[in-house]
Parts: sequence; C-alpha cells; structure tokens
Amino acid sequence: MNIHEYQGKEVLRQYGVTVPEGRVAFSVDEAVEAAKQLGTPVVVVKAQIHAGGRGKAGGVKVAKNLDEVRTYADEILGKILVTHQTGPEGKEVKRLLIEQGCDIKKEYYVGVVVDRGTGRVVMMASEEGGMEIEEVAARTPEKIFKEVIDPVIGLQPFQARRLAFAINIPNELVNKAVKFMMALYTAFVDKDCSIAEINPLVVTGDGNVMALDAKLNFDSNALYRHKDILELRDLEEEDPKEIEASKFDLSYIALDGNIGCMVNGAGLAMATMDIIKYYGGEPANFLDVGGGATTEKVTEAFKIILSDEKVKGIFVNIFGGIMRCDVIAEGVVEAAKQVGLDRPLVVRLEGTNVELGKKLLNESGLNIIAADSMADGAQKIVEQVKNL
Repeated sequence: MNIHEYQGKEVLRQYGVTVPEGRVAFSVDEAVEAAKQLGTPVVVVKAQIHAGGRGKAGGVKVAKNLDEVRTYADEILGKILVTHQTGPEGKEVKRLLIEQGCDIKKEYYVGVVVDRGTGRVVMMASEEGGMEIEEVAARTPEKIFKEVIDPVIGLQPFQARRLAFAINIPNELVNKAVKFMMALYTAFVDKDCSIAEINPLVVTGDGNVMALDAKLNFDSNALYRHKDILELRDLEEEDPKEIEASKFDLSYIALDGNIGCMVNGAGLAMATMDIIKYYGGEPANFLDVGGGATTEKVTEAFKIILSDEKVKGIFVNIFGGIMRCDVIAEGVVEAAKQVGLDRPLVVRLEGTNVELGKKLLNESGLNIIAADSMADGAQKIVEQVKNL
C-alpha cells in the first residue's frame, strides 16, 4: 500500500526523523491559508499523487509570496501529471502539500528496502540525491553504498556512520545523519514497510539533516497490525477494480493487455501470463483466486475481469489441488449469467472434481471453448482475440 508524501513525513516525524513543516491543502484557498500559517518567505507547492518524478512533470513549484502560491496552486490542482511512474494516462492532482522552503546546501539519497538476494533489509545511500536512483544505479553503480542489516540486532550506529562517511556528509553533521538513518530504519521495521525512500535527504545552511521528500510503501499483508496506516489509504489513487478485488480477498493487479486471466495460485498465474505473451497475446490482469475460493469469490473475480473494457477474451486456467474445479465452474457460470458473457471464454480445468466441473460448464449453455492444456488454452484465447 502506498501513501502520500505528506502522510509519510508525518509517520517519520513520530520516529524523530527531521522533516520540513507543511500543511495539506485540497483547494486554492486552503493552499494560501496554509502558506500564511507557515509564515516563511519561501514555500513549496507540491502535487500529491502516488508517483515519483513530480518535479520534472511540473508538479513542484517554489513560491516567494502568497500571490505565487495562489497561482501555482490553481495551476497544479486538477492537472493531470504524467511522470515515468504514472504511465501515459497520468494522474489527476487532488491535493497539495504546502511546505516551508529551506536553504539546501547538498542533496543525498537514503533508502531502506528488503533485498531478496540476501533475504535481509538493506539500507542504501548515495550522494547523487534528487535524481532517479534507478538512473544512478545504471550509470554509476559505484556511487551507491549499501549496508546489509542483521535482523536480530538491527541497524548498528557504526553502519550508519560508515554510510554517512561514504556519501560525504559534512563531518560536523555525521552524528545527525546517523541519528536520521537509525530513526528511518526503526520506522521501516515498526510499520512493516516494503520501501522507505528519502530522495532527497538534504543538509541545510543552518546545519540540519532532513527529509525533503519521503516515499513509504507498506506490506499489505501486515496492515492488520497497523490500523493507523490503513486509515491513510487514498482510494482515489488506486484502480477501482483492484479496490473491489481487495474486498473479496482476491489478489488482482490490472495490466495493459486485452486477455483477462483467472487462475488459482500465484505461480500458475504468472506462468499463465508468460505463456499468453509467448503466443503473442497480452494479459489484462494478474488474478489469483487462491486455494480456498468460494463460488461467491469466483463470481466476483469474473465480474471484475469483465468490468475491464479492454478485455476482449478470458482465459480461465485452474489446476484443482486445494481448489476444486466444480467450484470454479459454478462461479464462472453464475458470473456469466449475472453480467452477460459477450466475449470469448477459454477454460482449462485439471485436478480435483475436474469431470464435475467440465459437466457444469458443458450444461451451462455458455459458449465455452475447452482447452486440454495450459499451452493449448493460451493459443486458443490468443487466436480468438486476434480474430475480433
């Protein structure tokens, strides 16, 4: 789960991470009032969307008086920001962060992630702050320094100090940088984050080390432990189909293709998308109905797939181990009756109660194309969609 920058900064502030003073605004008048309350000669007007690259897209402006705040707020609110993370469709700006300006001497990068290679949390740092860290990693990987953290003892001060020296934090500010990194790591672990990224971390003219930006992502599987974080969820930033899927505990991710997929098991779902691509098709979604799906869940999953206007055909690929084929068949039939199936449907069933599942589909009166294998099903649905 993602949250906005201003929300992330409030979370980090609770752990002692230094952040600029700021106010959220949902209208131009609120933006001007927020700037008045901050009372600094320079304020920054920042678009709040769940994506990076806002500055390059015109979503961050420095205002030197209230008239400029009003002008910039009016310009950014309601604007569709297109960044390298939003895709070509962009995202509409519905809220702003009005923040105190600060005297920036140097920008750095600090991030905390879970590294699959080591199976541990890693803190990364670079003196190339303010840029996309992916670009730095690609062009000058030697400028990114890492500390692998032992989960038993956590981030140690000497590790944070080593990072601070590696990225050339001024000597007189190293202790503040260490304190900053230790607090960031504590927040990452306490809140079950998957990413905690500060880009840029800045040192200021008055000797502060602070987070000028903050990106926090959270492990969705751990949100039951963090009701406070769950309350920060902005549903307007999420795909409506993914929101609907979460209500029924379905693992659904919307993609850009035109072949809807309903599969049980994450591994089989990924293999299904791969084989659709292999035969020249484009999957429209990742959808894992899970091993304990009910007829109701399958029905809702099918409805979600059909609600995507890009979907021209559907491939149901079920291997019935824990999941029974007859339950899938009942859900497909029920959803097709409720929604009205008007697109090609290819079904491959194998495993528990497969004959009963096939019987239910055959007697449903639906126009279903049976497949003998995953490869056969992928070929058939790709062919059907191409012919439309």
